[in-house]
Amino acid sequence: MTRHAHRLARWQRLGLFGCGALLTLSGVLWLALHYSVGAGAGELPHPLEAWAIRLHGLAAFGALFMLGVLAASHIPQGWRMSGRPRWAQQRGSGASLCALGALLALTGYLLYYFAPESVRPALGWAHSLAGLGMAALVVVHRRPKSR
Repeated sequence: MTRHAHRLARWQRLGLFGCGALLTLSGVLWLALHYSVGAGAGELPHPLEAWAIRLHGLAAFGALFMLGVLAASHIPQGWRMSGRPRWAQQRGSGASLCALGALLALTGYLLYYFAPESVRPALGWAHSLAGLGMAALVVVHRRPKSR
């Protein structure tokens, strides 16, 4: 196996990081618009709020597709390679990324379809924190390792 056999193909990296960046930016934009200083009880939502969440949902579909792409080759191959000392630390961050991805898909689905109004704020904050955690963990998982 060559040194870079575990690396994602260029289209996979672009798709994954593109979806991830779009998810993060649209989610942060929605949070900023929804919880802005001017927002108060009885006020109308910001006009861009609906577009930010629509963009977030679209990017989520792309991210789910990319998770399937990763599940087909990168994850199993990375799991096998993580037996080597140089790659062992990526097993933990990779498993954490998979768990966060599943949590984000579940909480996003619940927010969109099932969450009662009494649970929505807490579930929304859990979803937001998990998303920011995932964005940070991608950087840790991706960083070059020393030899």
